[in-house]
Amino acid sequence: MESVVKLQYSHCKIAHTSWSFKHSNTHLRFPKTQTPKPSTTTTLSLCHAHFFSPSPLPPHKTSSSTEHTTLHVEPSHEYHKLRALLDILMEKDCCPLQLLRDDGDWTIDQFWAVIRFLIHASRPKEILQLFDIWRNIEKSRINEFNYSKIIGLLVEEDLIEEAVVCFQDMKSQGLGLSVELYNTIIHGLSRNGNFVDAVHFLNEMKEMNLAPDADTYDGLIEAYGKYKMYDEMGMCLKKMRLNGCSPDYITYNLLIREFAHGGLLNRVERVYQSMVSRRMDLQVPTLIAILEVYAKFGILEKMEVFYRRVLNSRAILKEDLIKKVAEVYIENYMFSKLENLGVDLSPRFGQTDLVWCLRLLSHAGLLSRRGMNSIILEMEGKSVPWNATVANIMMLAYLKMKDFTRLRSLFSQSLTRGVDPDIITFGILFDANRIGYDGSATLNTWRKHGILYKAVEMNTDPLVITTFGKGHFLRNCEAAYSSLEPEVREKKTWTYQDLIDSVFKDNQY
Repeated sequence: MESVVKLQYSHCKIAHTSWSFKHSNTHLRFPKTQTPKPSTTTTLSLCHAHFFSPSPLPPHKTSSSTEHTTLHVEPSHEYHKLRALLDILMEKDCCPLQLLRDDGDWTIDQFWAVIRFLIHASRPKEILQLFDIWRNIEKSRINEFNYSKIIGLLVEEDLIEEAVVCFQDMKSQGLGLSVELYNTIIHGLSRNGNFVDAVHFLNEMKEMNLAPDADTYDGLIEAYGKYKMYDEMGMCLKKMRLNGCSPDYITYNLLIREFAHGGLLNRVERVYQSMVSRRMDLQVPTLIAILEVYAKFGILEKMEVFYRRVLNSRAILKEDLIKKVAEVYIENYMFSKLENLGVDLSPRFGQTDLVWCLRLLSHAGLLSRRGMNSIILEMEGKSVPWNATVANIMMLAYLKMKDFTRLRSLFSQSLTRGVDPDIITFGILFDANRIGYDGSATLNTWRKHGILYKAVEMNTDPLVITTFGKGHFLRNCEAAYSSLEPEVREKKTWTYQDLIDSVFKDNQY
């Protein structure tokens, strides 16, 4: 029998400034950092035991010493064979295809162990060639289970073309096809944006008297949402109903999530009302998606309703969503809600920097000295160190109150507590100078510590700028930076002294 894929031998290879920041309220930029990639050697050593660990041994039997010995020797023998095979595979330039030809055959355990090795070694393209040779050695291996498993692995590894080739070969072998297998192919194609072929296989299912189920259409709907094809989602839902497949609560939850991710608020609410009328439950991810879309559009009352529902579900909210909710409260001057938000989240998140930021901002936004002092005392009682966010929140509040005595004390305390000023701190200092504060002593202290010659950093939570605004100095920094030629911006490493010189050039400050 001819191979599905022409054998191709391949060697086995194991993979062993400018300044900027950007958030919703500002567009400054700071130096980028790179995260080192994990070592492949470590990964493979960890996978070694995972691939080829022997199966648990049966319980001891006392009736036959021979049987007792066999039960222990055989698993050990198989384990050592698998381990030896892995050791060979990990050698440089080892080719599993050639190794199989040299060995003549592998057991089922050996074959699937090699397949797992190829996946973890990021070499999934060799799977189909290896399967093609191995299954032709013993014809009984040409069965629905092996084909279905290989097709599923290929789709998981995003090798859709190879999965389709294997699927077509499975059909040519006269093997039975299932709705689940068609779903795998349809979902794989649609996730990659190949909706023409996905619909082709959907129609082929019907021709073979295999009725598409809700999962078939759910996968298509999710893929349409991924590519922002929202009209096609609606058409898919209609086709689903016409073909006698009733949408279930999973389908409706999926529709809401995809519409929410696209910011289609009206469609979200229509589908939600349909669910309410059908007494269907919202899944936790759907609750979160609805909360996110209401926060995005700043619809306060409905946002709070779904925030409470999410909170009661005991779901874990992502930090960016918490900040979106906080921004809505800030924009509506509901600073006391920030304290409630921090208190609600602390049992799940612990006393994180974000929780302290929310609670401190709550009192700073209200310009409450007593409230800020209570939070600082609580932090000190729990040995929570200050950071740039904590220091700048308080300094911005006292700047707004024009309390220069307290402001001077905070500039000094920040350094003694090990908190270096960032660009927000510099902005506070120069904005204070504009309204009568003498910051020369503070600036000289920073110069003596070498801070003025460090690269510009933004270490303050963006929620602080959402609350207090950018200030005069930051806006002038942006204007000075924007006036430069693009190549100058990218090549230059900006220090605080550079910023000061740019802003004060020609006395424009």
